[in-house]
Amino acid sequence: MRLLLISDTHLPKRAKVLPPGLLDELPRADVVFHAGDWVDTDTLDLLESRSRRLVAVYGNNDGPGLRARLPEVAYAELGGLRFGVVHETGPAQGREARCAARFPDLDVLVFGHSHIPWDTSAATGLRLLNPGSPTDRRRQPHCTYLTATVAEGRLTDLRLHRLPPR
Repeated sequence: MRLLLISDTHLPKRAKVLPPGLLDELPRADVVFHAGDWVDTDTLDLLESRSRRLVAVYGNNDGPGLRARLPEVAYAELGGLRFGVVHETGPAQGREARCAARFPDLDVLVFGHSHIPWDTSAATGLRLLNPGSPTDRRRQPHCTYLTATVAEGRLTDLRLHRLPPR
């Protein structure tokens, strides 16, 4: 099962459209995760129409239209792994322990907000993944997203994709 992980698209404020490289990944993904800060409902409509399955949440920059359609936290069981998605996890310091305490039944937590790619594991084994942002690199050298595979109860082939400058 192929996964596509994105967050913090901020359309149309940070970019006018999603990058072509990211759009090319949509038909290859069995499940698309979006960890919030969409800003517009058009992007949600686009991903809902082009994704086989979308697991998504709203972020702190998302207004009433998005909050009415999306939860603050979303869950999915895929290939024997328990996933959660949330936008904010707080400061980087102590993140693993804080998230492990908040989400004790998860194997993988996808989050956003910082626009900083992140891949760590808590002492409990909880894997924390932040795909960065495909449209707003902030202090990072590139705009990014993640892909991965779930097979036999394991997350494999995790890859950070760097998008070309706009």
